[in-house]
Amino acid sequence: MKPYLKLDHIDKTFTRGNATTEVLKDINLNIARGEYVSIIGHSGCGKSTMLNIIAGLTGASIGCVLLEDREVNSPGPDRAVVFQNHSLLPWLTVYQNVQLGVDKVFAKSKSKAEREAWILHNLNLVQMTHAKDKRPSEISGGMKQRVGIARALAMEPKVLLLDEPFGALDALTRAHLQDSVMALHQKLGNTIVMITHDVDEAVLLSDRIVMMTNGPSATIGEVLDVPLTRPRKRLDLATDPLYLKCRKRVLEFLYERHRFVEAA
Repeated sequence: MKPYLKLDHIDKTFTRGNATTEVLKDINLNIARGEYVSIIGHSGCGKSTMLNIIAGLTGASIGCVLLEDREVNSPGPDRAVVFQNHSLLPWLTVYQNVQLGVDKVFAKSKSKAEREAWILHNLNLVQMTHAKDKRPSEISGGMKQRVGIARALAMEPKVLLLDEPFGALDALTRAHLQDSVMALHQKLGNTIVMITHDVDEAVLLSDRIVMMTNGPSATIGEVLDVPLTRPRKRLDLATDPLYLKCRKRVLEFLYERHRFVEAA
């Protein structure tokens, strides 16, 4: 079976003046449709660069990204990104922020009434319908991220790309939003690639965890399957032996990489 999303022998090099830095080296990864994959590693290992290449925001120096056997070489609505910074336009309401993407993607395929219903449907998915007329300055950080996720989902992307989407949130809000994303993934069956620094978050949410070696010339050091049944409940998993085993393996990998840095 062909992979839904394929990263094929990707290298990425940045050049500034006479200085050249190889950030990623020979990245190979196959992702199935509906899979939730997290990418984890120490700072500077090229996680966000990899995500940007999948999004088409930057090109690979060598190799390519294939989505349903078609090469990705520019941004497109089939790959929606949710950043750590919510990136909402402050002068627009919650509804209007989602409307921007919907009107751009569905202007020819949906009527005005259909687009309005679709916006409200996606706001309802993230429980933000009640705040549709508020501006970003009037809602909390967690609510802003919910709107960002609604805006991304409303474009019906083939792949949802999350770049540390919960990193700027307090612990309780972070946990609630993780649960929301887990529920959405269970309901919609969408394909998700997430960048994270948080080991517990990676194990809780993912089907597989891609662990990166340290940069420069970072590559995939190990891919860990997380065979926990879904739906997952965080309180039940706190003492689950399989959860703890996966968590331990990721921590061991990251600890070993940190030790290599100290010894260099």
